Amino acid sequence: MRLSVIIPVYNEINTIEEIIRRVEATPHEKEILIVDDGSTDGTTEILREIEAQSPHLKIFYHEKNRGKGAAIRHALPYVTGDVIVIQDADLEYFPEEYTPMLQVIESGKGDVVYGTRFLGPHRVFHFTHYLGNKILTGLCNILFNTILSDMTTGYKMFNAKILKSIPLQADGFGFDAEITGRIFRKKLRVYEVPISYDGRSYEDGKKLRWTDAFVLLYWLVRCRLTTLDIGEETLFRLSSVNKYYQIFYDRVAHLIGRRPLEIGSGAGNFTRFLLGKELVVATDCSNNHLHTIRQRFVENKRFRIHYFDASQPPSDELKAYRVDTVICLNVLEHIEDDIAALRHMKSLLVPGGRLILLVPSIKALYGSLDIGLEHYRRYSKAELLEKMQQAGFAIEHTFFFNMWGVPGWFMNSRVLRRKVLPKFQLYFFTLLHPLVRIERFFKTPFGLSVVAIGKNLDPR
Repeated sequence: MRLSVIIPVYNEINTIEEIIRRVEATPHEKEILIVDDGSTDGTTEILREIEAQSPHLKIFYHEKNRGKGAAIRHALPYVTGDVIVIQDADLEYFPEEYTPMLQVIESGKGDVVYGTRFLGPHRVFHFTHYLGNKILTGLCNILFNTILSDMTTGYKMFNAKILKSIPLQADGFGFDAEITGRIFRKKLRVYEVPISYDGRSYEDGKKLRWTDAFVLLYWLVRCRLTTLDIGEETLFRLSSVNKYYQIFYDRVAHLIGRRPLEIGSGAGNFTRFLLGKELVVATDCSNNHLHTIRQRFVENKRFRIHYFDASQPPSDELKAYRVDTVICLNVLEHIEDDIAALRHMKSLLVPGGRLILLVPSIKALYGSLDIGLEHYRRYSKAELLEKMQQAGFAIEHTFFFNMWGVPGWFMNSRVLRRKVLPKFQLYFFTLLHPLVRIERFFKTPFGLSVVAIGKNLDPR
């Protein structure tokens, strides 16, 4: 893996040349991106001299000091490596210790690696710094239910695609709290690796002040209380209502063949019920969701993971799997040209194969929750069947599912205008699962979702 080293710099005239030398000496394929954040002590002039002599370095300049977070954000669009590490421009950290951190990501064990200063060799330094760190890290652990030991470490290493996908906002030292909060909200795999640390005093140029603790606390709380990706957050929250997926699987299990392909696997909430088949193909059009699937399941000859956007024709590789069942749960409503998407699903199926389709129903329920989830529409049963027939499917069976969820959706989406389902209501919904289970014994007149089973009768 190629390493991208981002070095935010502010008034480091005494150390900048040495830290660049140390980073360049590390035995990794790498690129170095330096952001001078409005230095006023002569650092800028030194960097321009270095830039003239070393054109391979990527050096950027801020006219005014904007903070560590702003400097890192500036560099991210120019990153071309597979892994990103943040390197402070002072000499508190040792670049030769990239290796054990990088090994965690290269091995596939983790998505993010923090170099912890409290588990390895470190200079014995100020108790007040230690205490402040422990208080903030402890609050982080309480807010996100984690066991992190060093939130404000200067060594943070990331899978590049993941870091680029996170919309960062903090300008200053709040970056450390914001990125920590975001990665825990995204349920990423975080590892800690012991590193050495040679702390410096304020007289030596240390810039973090006690007042920054309030900035860090602000970003921790803000990340805990805000949601950036409503769809992703909804998937994670729905993972807590396992019985909902179990009930639906029990309802359609007899229709699922030996070689199912799931469209929009998301966080794998339904995928797990398919394991044990001759072949299972999990797909999604979100790289973040695909990453989550790879975390939860081991890809092997009986379980394959692929990128697939149902709005586009499937690849020959996907068609070669000759799947006998396509399962599409809560995906079609996200696609503008849904008839074309249905045709693409049909093209994946062998003759006689089935499509198991679940979409949100009752058009009058369309509201803030649907908008937040980027739904183009909700369906009536007649509209859904008509579109499936236009796509070439023969309709085998249809039914409404979860009529007990209709009042809650109406209240949250049309009355309270929430953008994401509250956790406590999802927990309450799990208590109603016996009512959802008995729906299979009678014909429900309506439901939060409508399910349609279509068959591909076309010979190839």
